[in-house]
Amino acid sequence: MRTMGLDLGSKTIGVAVSDAMGWTAQGLETIKINEAGNDFGFKRLNEIIKEHEVSKIVLGLPKNMNGTVGPRGEISQDFAKRLEKKFKLPVFLWDERLTTMAAERVLLEADVSRSKRKKVIDKMAAVMILQGFLDRQTNSI
Repeated sequence: MRTMGLDLGSKTIGVAVSDAMGWTAQGLETIKINEAGNDFGFKRLNEIIKEHEVSKIVLGLPKNMNGTVGPRGEISQDFAKRLEKKFKLPVFLWDERLTTMAAERVLLEADVSRSKRKKVIDKMAAVMILQGFLDRQTNSI
């Protein structure tokens, strides 16, 4: 069973999944969503969950640098509850501070053009969220 990592934005959700052993995270795709229209890509997420036999979900929790949860963090917490209810899977919130900046840095170092970075940044952030979670699970065994 695999773990799915998600990076929730206001317009997209970055998606990553683990390998079967739960050691590495691979970026899958970026799903376009309409937060204002209450369309969070549940249909596509359901397809990914079934296709990859996902048994748990890790969702990035954007915290302020002082550790508090702001408006975007509250939206993520609400989204986590909706995911649990919709898919009947455990959802873990993972502190995602600086993951988007780290993903941006990796893409810059790889000399990826600005237009291509925009297309993959959320997927890369999802990979970093999931990999952090997987590393913590491996180290706690």
